[in-house]
Amino acid sequence: MTMTTGPLATRRLILQGAASVALLGLGNLPFGAARAAANDKYPEEAFKQKHEADAIKALYGKTAEPSDKVKLDAPEIAENGGVVPVSVTTTLDKVSSISFLVAENPYALAASYKIAEGTIPAVANRLKMAKTTKLVAIVEADGKLYSATKEVKVTVGGCGG
Repeated sequence: MTMTTGPLATRRLILQGAASVALLGLGNLPFGAARAAANDKYPEEAFKQKHEADAIKALYGKTAEPSDKVKLDAPEIAENGGVVPVSVTTTLDKVSSISFLVAENPYALAASYKIAEGTIPAVANRLKMAKTTKLVAIVEADGKLYSATKEVKVTVGGCGG
């Protein structure tokens, strides 16, 4: 039997140890959580809707009420409709999702996020906007829907050209 010493032996031992720790860590995963994530379906039908109200209905099955607890931050004038920075924050409790809708885009629903329990309910994104339009943020909190809207003027670009 031969023993190898030096840097190769040390590297091999480190890699073997790391692989062992990784495999042991997999044994502690709650497989029920993995199953729940697999059942969380992509809202394909909502992303196919051309109108804002239809997209909200397909995504949530109900309508939203305006709320001053939902803060939508977007520029009043977007110099480039291809990349419009938007963000949403809220002081509401038990937030489970946040979505962005752009009324005049070919498809109204631009983005939708599931918010994990215990995380700060804040989302930022860059959206494409075809033309000057109304931007809507929907926050689902404790089973109810809340919204904030803002008119964004688009000067150049976007998904319309």
